[in-house]
Amino acid sequence: MTKEILESEVYKEMESIENPSLVYPDYYLNPFHAYDEGNLSWLAAAEAEAATMSMVRRAIPYASSLDEANKIVRGNWLEVIQQHHKKYSGNSAIRDILDIGCSVGVSTRFLAERFPSAQITALDLSPYFLAVAQYKEKQNFSRSKPIRWIHGKGESTGLPSHSFDLVSIAYVFHECPAQAIINILKETFRILRPGGTLAVTDNSPKSEILQGLSPVLFTLMKSTEPFLDEYYLLDLDHAMREVGFENVSSLLTDPRHRTVTATVPIL
Repeated sequence: MTKEILESEVYKEMESIENPSLVYPDYYLNPFHAYDEGNLSWLAAAEAEAATMSMVRRAIPYASSLDEANKIVRGNWLEVIQQHHKKYSGNSAIRDILDIGCSVGVSTRFLAERFPSAQITALDLSPYFLAVAQYKEKQNFSRSKPIRWIHGKGESTGLPSHSFDLVSIAYVFHECPAQAIINILKETFRILRPGGTLAVTDNSPKSEILQGLSPVLFTLMKSTEPFLDEYYLLDLDHAMREVGFENVSSLLTDPRHRTVTATVPIL
């Protein structure tokens, strides 16, 4: 998969994606996942989807196929989102979705399939990841409402206030320092409409599998995730309530990951 991307015409997408005036947060310039350039490289972007597949298979080791594993990991996540919004949104439809930290668009495509009538915007700090996302979308998909890809910061999106019904943040916060997480939550609160839903899915501090990792494996994992300790020490539910969200709910949606959902109060 990596070879296919690196030998493609993906590089032509960069000019239409990259925001040359964007100033990267200091934390984002750290090495991530054993890449010296972190997420700012073609190799990291080309390997991202394969890495995501590995993560899903590792989360559901008993699954007979990747499709079966995705039905559990992605299916449970999407079902929690849908049920939360139905329960707390005041019957508002999901018309506009923002996927923050969309990477190469894997989570974005699952959202598009579950909510086909919604207009989806996907935002990421890496123009390399976005170039791969846009390239793959052009090659493989034809949608009545094309996905809009934005090179930008989750803590300062520049998007209009009260313009989304759902904001999804999938497997992003474990790569962020605590203050960045709080800033992203504040920005999310601003851009969601009253009754809008925030959905965060990521590693669960309460996962028995993660708690049971050997010290060697946990140290190895932390060596490629510079802010993992800050993520695990942050009380995410409390942080959401402090920002102003209500109806905060956290569920273990697979053996390794939780999905935390919350609502912007209806005026």
